[in-house]
Amino acid sequence: MASIFVLGSGAFGLALAIMCRNAGHEVTVWSAFPAELDEIRKTGESSKLPGVKIPADILLSADLNKLTGKDICICGIPSSFVRSVAKQAAPYLSENTVIVNTSKGLEAGTFKRMSEVLHEEAPMNPIVVLTGPSHAEELSIGIPTTVAVASSDISCAEYIQDIFTTGTLRLYVNADVPGCELGGAMKNIIALGCGISDGLGFGDNTKAALMTRGIHEITQLGLKMGAELDTFAGLTGIGDLIVTCTSMHSRNRRAGILIGQGVSPADAVKQVGTVEGYYCCEVAYHLAKKLGVPMPITEELYHLLFEEGDVRESMRKLMGRPNKHECERYLTLDQLDKLGKAE
Repeated sequence: MASIFVLGSGAFGLALAIMCRNAGHEVTVWSAFPAELDEIRKTGESSKLPGVKIPADILLSADLNKLTGKDICICGIPSSFVRSVAKQAAPYLSENTVIVNTSKGLEAGTFKRMSEVLHEEAPMNPIVVLTGPSHAEELSIGIPTTVAVASSDISCAEYIQDIFTTGTLRLYVNADVPGCELGGAMKNIIALGCGISDGLGFGDNTKAALMTRGIHEITQLGLKMGAELDTFAGLTGIGDLIVTCTSMHSRNRRAGILIGQGVSPADAVKQVGTVEGYYCCEVAYHLAKKLGVPMPITEELYHLLFEEGDVRESMRKLMGRPNKHECERYLTLDQLDKLGKAE
């Protein structure tokens, strides 16, 4: 039995808490918002995971002292707040506590992945990334799910694989940490685009085009940042893209639908809640410009979300881009560097 501490009482953190408790582990859920914990104590449920009973023997606490001595710390914080919460939690981490990051995004200003942010704030602790096609609403009720666990220390990834594997959750170890994190973060942007397409009343053809060319963009950026090509054909690439772009569980897709229907991006985010793709799009747009990686879908979404662009005009621009061959080879890191120098 492992002792597990979950930072954050959001839907995915609670889903993992339920899963770990059902697997026989000792689980504590922490929140900076005592009202969220009181809601669970009073009703046995959370409004963030409606209809799902939260076991009474999961300890609920607003005290970070409870983190001390735990075997595993799951970080389920929205990406915008990962650094600030990690800074608060770091003094309470024991040296051997394995940090499992489930937050998906890139840090504004630094362009750092979430595992890099956590390493800066907790440099002595091993860090594992858990990511892949996994809606909290399904994971929490035992619907069969597969995800990837990635770490620079494969033994730590294998440890989390052993602890978290159940009859309904299967984990695959992956050594490509950048690829796994970038796939998990960037697919939220494409899911926003697919939602906008749905809101406009476009069909399956359009969604398939956005998803397919979207994974191409994600892969090109990933290769430029040192990721492995194969990762983007796996759970954290195509897998996560499919589940996020096609499901109404996806907050990114739901926000996109509202935008396609005429709701302003800011209001759509306010209505839906945490929409990681909205924040990631701004960071990814500037990162792609900095690295010289062409990302036309991301660029048009940036104009829509942050520059009051017109949705239908963006679609016309994407469809009217210069003709090209589909089967252009993915550029290696060295080739991309040479391309950048040539430009």
